[in-house]
Order: sequence, then C-alpha cells, then structure tokens
Amino acid sequence: MPAIWKVPAKEMQASDRYLADLNPGQREAVTFGIPAGAAPAPPLLVIAGAGTGKTTTLAHRVARLVMHGADPGRILLLTFSRRAADEMRRRVAAILDQAAGDAGRGLEWAGTFHATGRRVLSIYAAQAGLEGGVSVLDRADAADLLDLVRADLDLVGDMRRFPRKATCLQIYSAAVNGVLPLAELLAQRFPWCAEWEAQLKRLFGAYVEAKQHQAALDLDDLLLWWERLMQEPALAAHVGNRFDHVLVDEYQDTNPVQQRILLALKPDGAGVTAVGDDAQAIYSFRGASVRNILDFPKAFVPPAAILALSANYRSTQPILDAAGAVIGLRHEGFAKALEAVRPGGVKPVIALLRDDIAQALYVVRRILENREAGTRLNDQAVLFRTGQHSAALELELTRRGIPFVKWGGLRFLDAAHVKDLLALLRWSRNLKDRVAGMRSLQLLPGIGPGTAKRLMTALEVKGDPASLASIVVPPAARPHWPGFVGMMADLVQDPAWPGDLVRLRDFLEPRLPELYEGGQSRVQDLDQLAALAERHADAEAFLAEMVLDPPELTGDQAGPPSLDEEQLVLSTIHSAKGQEWRSVFVLNCVDGCIPSDLAVGSAADIEEERRLFYVAMTRAKDELELLQPERFFILQQAARGDRHVRAIRTRFIPDRLLRFFTRRNEHPWRGADAPASALPRLDVKADLRRMWAE
Repeated sequence: MPAIWKVPAKEMQASDRYLADLNPGQREAVTFGIPAGAAPAPPLLVIAGAGTGKTTTLAHRVARLVMHGADPGRILLLTFSRRAADEMRRRVAAILDQAAGDAGRGLEWAGTFHATGRRVLSIYAAQAGLEGGVSVLDRADAADLLDLVRADLDLVGDMRRFPRKATCLQIYSAAVNGVLPLAELLAQRFPWCAEWEAQLKRLFGAYVEAKQHQAALDLDDLLLWWERLMQEPALAAHVGNRFDHVLVDEYQDTNPVQQRILLALKPDGAGVTAVGDDAQAIYSFRGASVRNILDFPKAFVPPAAILALSANYRSTQPILDAAGAVIGLRHEGFAKALEAVRPGGVKPVIALLRDDIAQALYVVRRILENREAGTRLNDQAVLFRTGQHSAALELELTRRGIPFVKWGGLRFLDAAHVKDLLALLRWSRNLKDRVAGMRSLQLLPGIGPGTAKRLMTALEVKGDPASLASIVVPPAARPHWPGFVGMMADLVQDPAWPGDLVRLRDFLEPRLPELYEGGQSRVQDLDQLAALAERHADAEAFLAEMVLDPPELTGDQAGPPSLDEEQLVLSTIHSAKGQEWRSVFVLNCVDGCIPSDLAVGSAADIEEERRLFYVAMTRAKDELELLQPERFFILQQAARGDRHVRAIRTRFIPDRLLRFFTRRNEHPWRGADAPASALPRLDVKADLRRMWAE
C-alpha cells in the first residue's frame, strides 16, 4: 500500500518545488513532454481513476506549461461545467503564485465545450453565415419551438401516440450528438417510435429551417455548427492555430461531435492532453461515447502515450478491492489497480433485507447509528439508480424528522417567472424569435396561444413592434396593450444594457401575483437576475450564459434553509458522480434495479450499467453498504394485480466476488415465505375464552 509521496526539497530544483506534493504518477503526467520552451508535447491520455487527484494533476500540468514558456492565451482548456473551468483557473493561479510569486495572465480560453463553441462561432460568424447575432435556446425553449413546428406540420392529432415534444427533442439531440442515422438510432434506443421515421425526418428538417428563419441556435447547434466549420480545412487550420495546447477534462464524457472538433483542431495530436476514466463513462443517454476514450490513443500517428494514476486518496483499500473486482469483469477497458493512500478499512457490506420497506428502516437505523458514532448526516449519502427508488426511504425520513436533501431540484431557468423575464429580453433583442415572442405576448391577460401566433405573424409582415399598436387584441389585454407595445418598441429601437432588463423586471413584477403563486420568492429571483446581468458586458453574453450555465435552484423551489445544519444526501448515482462521503448506502442492488431493466437492451447497455455501479461504490470513503431487498411489492399490474415479486442480487456481484464483501443477513427467519398450509394450526378462540374463564 503506497504512502503519500513527497520528493525531498534538496533533490528538486527550486523551480520544481511546486511538484513536491505530487505522487510519482501525477508528477509523470504533469511533466510529460514539457521541455523548456513549452513546444507542443506529443498527445497524451491520462487515465485518472476514481479519487486519484485528476483536477490537481490537470491544474499542475497547465501551470507547468505556463512556467515553461507557454502563452496562457494560447492554451485551450475544455471542461464539462463552468464551475470546473473556474476551479481550474483558480488552482492554476495559486500554483503559479506559489512557484513563481506571480499568478501571471489568467487562462483566457477555459470553459465548457458549448461555451467555447459559442465563442468560436461569434468570432467566425461571417464564415458560418451567422451575421447579425443569434438567440441561444435552452432545452425547454427548443422543445417549445419543436412543438410549434410539429403543430404547423399537423403531426399532433392525426396519428396514434405520436411522440411528445420532449421525446422528439431527445431523438433529435441523440441523432445529432451521436452522429447516427435516424433509422439506426430509432432501432437502438427508441424502437416504439420507429414507425414514425418519415414524419420525424420531416419534423426535424422543418425544425432546422425554423431555427434558421428565427436566427436561433439550440445547445446542440453550438457544437454542430462548430464541427461543420472545422470541416473546411482552411477554417480548421485557422482555428487550430489559435492554440498551442489543448487539454480536455472528463474525456470519457465527450460525444462523437466533440471528438471530431478536437481531432480537427489538432489532427496530429501535438499539444493535446485528454484526462478521464473509461470506468466512469456513464452518460451515453446524453450522447457520450465510451469509444472516444478507448480509441483515443490510436487516433494519432504515432499513437498517444497512456499514463495511469493509481494512488487513491479517497477510499480505503477494501472498498477499492471490491469496486475493482466488479469493474474487472467488464469486457474492455484500460487496466488499472487503485491503491489506497489511507491505511485500514473494512470490507463493504451486502445487507440482505426482506423487502423495500425493511430496506428503508434499515438505512434509517444505520444512518442514526453512524451519527451517534460521530459521522454527521452530511457525511453520509444514499444512492439509487432512479429517483423513485427512494420513495419509501423519504417517507421514513420524514416520519422520523431526519433532514435530507434530494439532489436534482428545479433548475433556475426552468422556473416560469425566470423564463418569462428572459423571454422578454430575448424577444427585444431578436424579433424573429418566435418562441420568446409568443411566451412574452401571453403574459398579457386574455392573450392565448392562438392570438399570440396571429400577432407574431403580423409582426413578421410589419417588421416593427410599434405597428402592433393598431391591431385589435382581446378586451382583457386592451388596457395593457399600448404600454406593452410602446415598451417593446423602445427596447428594440434604443437598446441599453443592463437598463433594459431592469425595465422588463419592473414590467413583470406587478404581474407576479396574477401569473404565479408565491410572490415574494419570485421577486427575489428577478432581483438575482438583475444582479447577474450587471456582471456581463451585453445582453447577448448574459442570455448565452443563462442557457449554458444557469444558477442551480430558484428561490421558491429550493425551499427554506434547514434549521438543522446537517442534511442527509439522497441522490441518483448519475448526480453523485464526482462526489464523496464517509458512508454510502446503495439501494436496491438487485437485477431489475441495478442494472435497470430498462437498460439491458444490448451488451453495451449492460457494460454502462456496470460502470454506473462502480461509480456508486467508489463514492464511499470509509463505509459502503449495498442493500439487497429480497422482494418488492408491485402495484396495479393489469395482468396479475398487486403482488410481491422476488429479487436476486445484482449480476455485477457473482458468487466468486463475494469474498470481497461482508454479508449481513437482516432477514434470518424465512418462515413467512413458506406456504401457510405448512404452518401449525392454533385454536385462538378457545385460548381467549380460557383467559377470561380462569
């Protein structure tokens, strides 16, 4: 078991002392191919297992590039969240300040793929045919536009069970990001929609035309247009020459379009570093492909070098051994054996329980026992495959008065009042934006979808919002109509930032009580938007930021802060990726739940479910308990009615792996499962009569 490595200061050059806290594997990944002068290094793939210090390693590599002469303005760092990019900037600055006494210039090109795509498209707008600016649609707005197109094509009511707008958008996005023919995609992932292939093709073609007519891009377009730009060799070379070094975090989460962009930026791989873990590739439903990281080395000639980080700073060795045994049964992947830096530890537990109700009671008991032993609630987590798996546990926690938070609250942009204010702003900046315009018009009393559509058509003909003043609107809207039209005309003709948002906020605030419930918290959200607006140079940058990386929760939906400083975390496994807790409980470790019976359609699906289980196991630092209910109570089955169904241990822990676990039988008596006819008969009536006769 390795210790924490430190290189004695006397053995290092003074300029390299910032590497002293790194272990040998991290240090090799940081220094690989970076000589004096920082010429672009050969392509490198760093396989960073769970808890091995991936972010630390990547930040030190970026800092080393800068310390060896790289221009920070010519380093492109691609991440999957703005938060990760901001954290990387902060760490790089801290390392440079420690090593050289000067944080130097900040990273100018650190951000998500989507945000970087928007920035590239703004620079090359003329080459892409995007002059004049565009609106960026979030997922909900894109679904609304797709729904409008679907209605225009009369694909709503003339066919049995035609897919809803959310499903249509999911299919469209999967086809675009996965670079898959529609027929193949439908057969693989949406077989119930295969009969509408021709209609879906027609719908998606019309959707693309609608976006172009309205000068709008959805989130998928930010990647797709960037990728199409890179298909022109001269443009690809021009964009690629902006950067000497390209580093990609969480490479296992990239989709085929993102991979094409990277390969077009640096066809020979010079200066490219990809960091990730194929064992944690769990986002195929978002279009990510595990093949990207598995095939990365051979994407270049000569192939990329591969370095693996194996020292784990999170979990104890027994947990790592069990998780390693589970993932070791996969069919393909980079070999690695994680070694715990921290000594000691106990084997993970497989707890056998009677049913899902007993499971909830057991988890509550163990959580309270842990708390009495010194493990706070917020150092414990309960993970599950899908949200409904925690229903019984939530009821029991509520009954006991145990505070908890379930990750996955309403995103800020999903709240109606926030979307309405942003729609008003978007429409004032792009009158062609039909979704924003129709949403804005329906804020006035008496105006519904039909009237809004008629008004938008009139605006397309007249081209000036002021001309709408003469159009007759429903009686309820008439008192508000002149002021609304005048306000929009002023905003279009004489835009001012951020004053326009303040004016729109003042228009919306008096209408909050009639439009929504819970007025005060919604006012706070509007104030938060106004405060956020002041941090951006213009409306376009602000609107794009709200789509690409919005605040997490709305004031009215997040709920009041708990009076108890501790909260137990309940989370889906997907939402728990990247997190860690001292004690972790994983619910329903049985076939049908893990793996989900909805995700076993192919060998690739099962392999991703195995990786998902591995991610759940590696969130635990000290204690891991896998819960195995023996049966579930199934409600409202049309064919067989309410009934108990048997469950078997997840296939990802076959008998030969049980040596890595401690088995705890919380259901030792099985008599209740025997046929009632085999049980003894009692004369309870006579017994009760005797009790009172004596």
